[in-house]
Amino acid sequence: MIKEITLKELNPAHFISDKVNEIKNIVGKNTAINALSGGVDSSVVTMLGHQALGRNLKTVFIENGLMREGESVQVKGFFKKLGISIDVVDARKEFFAALKGITNPEEKREAITQTFYKNVFGKIVRESGAKFLLQGTILTDVDETVAGIKRQHNVFEQLGIDPQTAFGYRIIEPLIQLRKEGVRKAGKALGLPPELFDRIPFPGPALSARVIGEATPERIETVRKATAVVECLLKNTVAFQYMAILHEDRVTGMRNGKRDFGQQIEVRCWDSKDARTATPTKLSFETLEHLAQEILKNVPGIVSVTYNIATKPPSTIEAV
Repeated sequence: MIKEITLKELNPAHFISDKVNEIKNIVGKNTAINALSGGVDSSVVTMLGHQALGRNLKTVFIENGLMREGESVQVKGFFKKLGISIDVVDARKEFFAALKGITNPEEKREAITQTFYKNVFGKIVRESGAKFLLQGTILTDVDETVAGIKRQHNVFEQLGIDPQTAFGYRIIEPLIQLRKEGVRKAGKALGLPPELFDRIPFPGPALSARVIGEATPERIETVRKATAVVECLLKNTVAFQYMAILHEDRVTGMRNGKRDFGQQIEVRCWDSKDARTATPTKLSFETLEHLAQEILKNVPGIVSVTYNIATKPPSTIEAV
């Protein structure tokens, strides 16, 4: 049973000190490694790890082909300003090969998990000689996985999986007692810029979690372009999270006076505190019209744009 540290209970300075010492004691003089995605969880883990281990922590950004536009360059730039060097590893071929032909949501998540931990990251760990992986698992990830709502790619022990046996390295999870707002609070105390500690959440399976059906390079590129529009137009809202979802069904539309079987983008925008429950943000109709116009103009092949108005539950924040 994991003991939650609530937002009210959290003392960021004490938490940081405890976790830095915990990481030091576990890793000792060995080498550890962590994968940085640019999300708040992995960014906070990167800062904790570097405070604890310095040069004994190797940080990598896995370019899996499933990230947002310009993500690796942007994230590497953020951390360069903080004095932390990031290695970018191109693994696009491996991830798209693993996803080929898969449409089932849980099978997609499992393919990404196995490709990341066993193949791509496993190789990096072996070559680096690292014995430990620092990872940004938070309590909500565990709750959703154990409840059977959605298998989060970074949850193992609670499913009876021993990473040491399965992958050959031990996983350290310094954030596992916190929920998202607690992680943000710790990130601010660690000196992360708002662009990192206050970023909207982004799923571990990245944009593949926003493609219903097979996540091909072409379909990922479609949802990537739609994501750029949605994030640009909604960045000044106070919403917890917002995103574009690419549907699988073809939709009848019209283009140049002729019938056009195109694709559909669903926009989601959520108000939430901790991602356990969420309600759709009440965006103005003018905002929704603007979103639709910009998506139709900038994303080839889209003929329909919808807005999700279901709550969580029964919906979930991500689609897949």
